[in-house]
Amino acid sequence: MRLSVICVATAVGLLAASPALAQTVVISPAQHTMMREYVYKEKIKPRKKIKQEVVVGSTLPEEVELVPVPEAWGPNLRTYHYVYTGDRFYFVEPSSRRVVHIE
Repeated sequence: MRLSVICVATAVGLLAASPALAQTVVISPAQHTMMREYVYKEKIKPRKKIKQEVVVGSTLPEEVELVPVPEAWGPNLRTYHYVYTGDRFYFVEPSSRRVVHIE
C-alpha cells in the first residue's frame, strides 16, 4: 500500500512538471491579425534565427532577446514576452524563459 502511494505521488509530480500541461495560450484570429499588422506598421525585423530547435516547453538561451508583449495584443498575452523570428512569434514565460506558445 505504501509503495502504491509513493508511486502515485511520484507520477503526479512528474505530470505536474510536464510542459504539455503548461497553461494554454489561445490567440484569436483578431489578435493574430493585430500581431501581423503590428510587425508591418512598426517595421519589426525578425531576430536572428535561434540556433536550437524551439518547441513549446523548451527554454530559450540567455542570448535570445525577449520583448514584452504590447498591451494592445490583449490581456491574455500581457504576462508573456515574445521573440519574432523566421516569420513566427514565440511566446515565452519571462522568468523561466520557457516557450509557452508558437504562432
